[in-house]
Parts: sequence; C-alpha cells; structure tokens
Amino acid sequence: MKRTFIILMQVVLCATIGLAQSSSNNKVTKVDFNHVKEVIENPKSIYYYPKLLQSFQSNDTVMTVEAYRNLYYGYTFQEDYNPFRESVYSNVVEQLYYKQPHTRAECDSIDKYAALALNDNIFDLNQMQYYIFVLKEKKKHARVAIRQFRLNRIIAAIMSSGKGTKEEPWVVIAPEHEYNIVNFLGFVATDHRDEGNGIEYITVEPKEGKSVQGFYFDVRRMMEIAALKFPDL
Repeated sequence: MKRTFIILMQVVLCATIGLAQSSSNNKVTKVDFNHVKEVIENPKSIYYYPKLLQSFQSNDTVMTVEAYRNLYYGYTFQEDYNPFRESVYSNVVEQLYYKQPHTRAECDSIDKYAALALNDNIFDLNQMQYYIFVLKEKKKHARVAIRQFRLNRIIAAIMSSGKGTKEEPWVVIAPEHEYNIVNFLGFVATDHRDEGNGIEYITVEPKEGKSVQGFYFDVRRMMEIAALKFPDL
C-alpha cells in the first residue's frame, strides 16, 4: 500500500516539475548571493525580505519566479536559517500519511501537523507534498491551488539556478532538496557523492528512454552557513 502512495505521489510530482519548468522557461540564471543580500536588505527594493515573506505567507499567487528566487536564497541570510532544520512535527505527519485508508480524523491531523511543520520550516518540500495531498483528500480546492503554486514556484526557483550538470549544478539551501529535485524529476536516487568544492552528485536508477546517470548540486552556501553556525559538526 505504501508503494501505491509513492507511485501516486510521483505522478503528482512529475506534473509539478513540468509546471515549474514551464514557468521558468528553462532559463538558467546563476545565483549571485551578494546581489541577493543587497536586494533583500534594501527596504526600497521590491525584493525586500519582509515584503517577500509577507506576500508568501498571505497566499499571494502572483509572485514571480524571480521573487521566489530571492525568497529562497535570501533565506540563508536570515537569523533563523538552519540548513539542517527539521520540525518536531515532520515525523508525525509522515507516519500518518502512510497509513491507509485515512479516516477523517487522521486527515485532520495531517492537515494540522503539516501546517505546524511548515510554520517551523517554510521550505520543507516534503511537508508541502503531504499538505497538498491531504487538502485534496478533504476537497479544499482553493487551499490546494495556493499550496501547489508555492511548491511549483520553489521548484522553479531552484531549477532556474542551473541544469543539474557539473558545469551548471542546481543550487540548494537544504540537503533534502537535492533528493526532492531528483524525485520531482521522476528518478530514484541510488548514491550520494561529494565531488569537493561544495559540489555534490547524486546518481539515479536507469530510466527507460533516458541517458541521465545523475545530477549535480551546489551546496557551497549551505556549507558556509553550517560552518559558521555549527562549527563543531
């Protein structure tokens, strides 16, 4: 039964990544963290971080991919940024999610705890998926549309940073986002390798009709902050 849910979610995620790629028009723009810092800390900028966060939390569905890029990468400059952040509610949600069938009470619990988990970590893409799933189960279509928009835009923001190649890796701000992107593309990760200089490589299972063997990710910013905030790790 768990496998059925995984397959179902992969179908949903493949659709999500297609929308994300479409919205970003496959345009790759290198992430300039100095520029990101400049615009998110300027009160006169349209990308001033408090404004971006307010728009994000107010269920704005007109925020552009560029706005999401500054929201996502700008998060690394916020005091509470922790690349290894995990909500205490995340395991509760996952355990409930894989139970089948779901009762009304269990759906309500997933709704409640996924929301709490996302309050702790707004970029927990796994919790976003679970939340969207349960909102669909509860036929909360307006809320589904808002949450799906957020997920699509975050994925598009990450994918706009590169192509997943050694020359143009995708830039991520959390370790699990590497696996999220691999899964969103419909692949299954088989191994993780440190290539040095803040570049990581994830190999994937062969896929019929695809010659892809793996994807590259840039985690330099994440490692830089981790070294500053958690020097003993």
